[in-house]
Amino acid sequence: MDTTAADIKAIEDVVAAVERTQRAKDAEGFLTLFHPDALWTTAHGKVLIGLDAIAEFTRAVLPGATWDGEVTYEAVHTQFLRPDVAAVKVRQVYHSPDGDTEGAPLYVMTRQDDGTWLLHACQNTEVKAG
Repeated sequence: MDTTAADIKAIEDVVAAVERTQRAKDAEGFLTLFHPDALWTTAHGKVLIGLDAIAEFTRAVLPGATWDGEVTYEAVHTQFLRPDVAAVKVRQVYHSPDGDTEGAPLYVMTRQDDGTWLLHACQNTEVKAG
């Protein structure tokens, strides 16, 4: 496969940008991370097809989202399906005074002609304790 350390770094940078925009409740910054034909499934199973649907949902919920503490995202495994397509397993943790809650997103990302990586098909899964 023709992948490089630069690809891994670029993918990790997108995951870091997800964290940064979520923490800042920056809907517009978050939306720049998506491919126009993206598919997003929320942790609670809401399916959003295309950037317009993702944008409508994100603009409605992210700015008013409330949580005590902060959220962290970490790319824990990257599997290249092709040189320009990667499946990225992410560890998402909401840190709060009442204890941490965790998510286990899967991001399928695609490398664009200019070398940037975008979120293309994503499933956010809540991790239940026990």
